[in-house]
Amino acid sequence: MPEMRVAVSGSGNMGQHVMAAVDAAPGMQVVGVLDGLAEAETIALPGGADVPLLHSVDGLDSLEADALVDFSNAVWTEALLPHALERGVRPVVGTTGLSDAFVDQMVEQSVAAGVGGVIASNFALGAVMMMHLARIAAPHFEAVEVIEQHHDGKVDAPSGTAMTTAREMRAARGSDFRRNVAERETLPHARAAEFGGVTLHSVRLPGLVAHQEVIFGGVGETLKLRHDSISRESFMPGVLRALREAESLDHIVLGLDRLLGLVD
Repeated sequence: MPEMRVAVSGSGNMGQHVMAAVDAAPGMQVVGVLDGLAEAETIALPGGADVPLLHSVDGLDSLEADALVDFSNAVWTEALLPHALERGVRPVVGTTGLSDAFVDQMVEQSVAAGVGGVIASNFALGAVMMMHLARIAAPHFEAVEVIEQHHDGKVDAPSGTAMTTAREMRAARGSDFRRNVAERETLPHARAAEFGGVTLHSVRLPGLVAHQEVIFGGVGETLKLRHDSISRESFMPGVLRALREAESLDHIVLGLDRLLGLVD
């Protein structure tokens, strides 16, 4: 069976980890990197080989890629993803901050084209399990808050994982959570953001990677679910699984949990 030809979008920290993981995976090869902000013409893979480093979405055309892994930014992704689907390139996307309308449009385009792919807010298997357990617990508690912590280079807040967690807990519960509203805030917005009665706190500090804690409150008790990505390597098993699963899909699947059989 021929190797899967994978293009990587982004040459930063996540892009480097994706290149290393795909380069080391049996049956896959990195054929090029797309990065609109890069200046070089080639980039070295961990194994030492150089591959093209292209600076526009049109660069995808020359790579003859079977699949594309994209952990970049919403502006770049919204230009790149329609281009990939038009060319039958299967996308695996972990970029956060994408609008619901854009994601829905991409799902429709993938169905029309019969091109499989995965868009997920988090590719760490532990984070997916945390969200699944939060969804199970949600109907049984009246109140919940989410504290998400990321590195200080993250551009969006709350994180995509936090928003997905809040949406799925609200859907599982079927109604808004009961949320404390302070009678007096000595500093505006001290109680943070809110979605469906879920309070969301975003921490941005150097030294962090990706961390989230979901805290449920009940009568005389609390339940805490926490996940920590200590390294960006934690996302790579999920990325590789999504690439392999995408080969047999004819549409974009939303969330790694569906590939793991956690939801229908």
